[in-house]
Amino acid sequence: MEQYILALDQGTTSSRAIVFDKKGCIVSIAQKEFRQHFPKPGWVEHDPDEIWATQAGVAAEATTKKGLNGKNIAAIGITNQRETVVVWDRKTGKAVYNAIVWQDKRTADYCEKLKKNGDGEMIREKTGLVIDAYFSGTKVQWILDNVEGVRERAEAGELALGTIDSWIIWNFTKGDLHVTDVTNASRTLLFNINTMEWDDELLKFFNIPRSMLPEVKDSSEIYGITKTTVFASKIPIAGIAGDQMAALFGQMCTKKGMVKSTYGTGCFMLMNIGKKPIFSKNNLLTTVAWRINGKTQYALEGSIFIGGAVVQWLRDGLGIIRRSSDVEWLAASVDNTGGVYFIPSFVGLGAPYWNQKAQGTIFGISRGTTDAHIARASVEAIAYQIMDILKAMQADSEIQIKEVRVDGGAAVNDTLMQFQADVLDSITIRPKITETTALGAAYLAGLAVGFWDSQEQIQEMWQEEIRFDPVIEREDIQGKIDGWYRAVKALEHWTTL
Repeated sequence: MEQYILALDQGTTSSRAIVFDKKGCIVSIAQKEFRQHFPKPGWVEHDPDEIWATQAGVAAEATTKKGLNGKNIAAIGITNQRETVVVWDRKTGKAVYNAIVWQDKRTADYCEKLKKNGDGEMIREKTGLVIDAYFSGTKVQWILDNVEGVRERAEAGELALGTIDSWIIWNFTKGDLHVTDVTNASRTLLFNINTMEWDDELLKFFNIPRSMLPEVKDSSEIYGITKTTVFASKIPIAGIAGDQMAALFGQMCTKKGMVKSTYGTGCFMLMNIGKKPIFSKNNLLTTVAWRINGKTQYALEGSIFIGGAVVQWLRDGLGIIRRSSDVEWLAASVDNTGGVYFIPSFVGLGAPYWNQKAQGTIFGISRGTTDAHIARASVEAIAYQIMDILKAMQADSEIQIKEVRVDGGAAVNDTLMQFQADVLDSITIRPKITETTALGAAYLAGLAVGFWDSQEQIQEMWQEEIRFDPVIEREDIQGKIDGWYRAVKALEHWTTL
């Protein structure tokens, strides 16, 4: 019976399942969106039961619509939105509160207080992260302190916490497994990336009981088998990685200095920095890329909170496009932005600014401004933000980045990819398979069960589809870049008033 790998890609706005064959090609795909909850300004939540239901549903759909069953699936790999966190009852498996999403800003003021108290350096040295509401630790602390009776239950050992990978695996195994991998653990503010263990000082600092935590595993190993009725056969769960680390692996950026940029709801650029962590002097994050066979690789990361989501806003908020894909032709219908700069900081500015108070802002509007100019400014804003991160990466690593591998939904936008190559002054390469997040999870799972023999075998399967070389003269592009920095400075001034 022919064998495949099933990758579960649990994202911010949808749950997806993709079946891959031995050549790393997509055999089947299923996707279902789920509701976003905004109970207060700046708050973003998901229903954990809906996450599980949609993920289980698409897993079944992706296999059965191609006539496959559990016996055809050699292993399951899981990749997920990383900092989103759930707290649930160990006996009932019921969440005590909605999942608090990585975009959520309810703990922003608390994080600012911690920064002013001078706690940032200790946390950065241990975790590689900055103090920000983005990460899981303060979200868990908020649930413990604000949901009635939860802290008492947690201290009594009745509750479990986990990022979305842990929640899905708990449900797939009917509570037998409470695990995560090193990549997701490294995004919690509770994990020491030097010792590669949960850190007692950090747990005490955030007042989170150790008994709640999952066991931390490699990114590629057999954790256990499924026990739900989603599949008639029991399937090994054998790969876990947070979405951006999975994309780095899926792009086969396995050597030091290789860089990928993913365009999803947010945008995330990661550079493989090898076997030792480099702690950024330019407001980037140091994170775990993966751990395979006990050997850890690290990465520098720049996180942009609003990437592809700006296109959704053009569609749903402004109504100037009917479909997200329409943004490319609308942006390409004008030669430039007409002097318009758009900073889509709807939930704050991420790296390298880390300004939690920033709000979405458009500069340079005139009577001649059209929807096409705003669409083009929106597309260009994504590239400018990526440029900010790349410059910081080059400074931290002292490596000149000549090539960036791209993936994710907006990577198919040729207008954006060409403009990115121009502002980065680096070659931008799009692979034949842009579903690299799910592909990375599949690779990790397949390696664990012997579906693929080695990373070298997988490396040979990676194929380039198209490359974009810089074409605009540097003098011309520099003027545009200077305008971007002027707009950012104006926004930062606004946030201090």
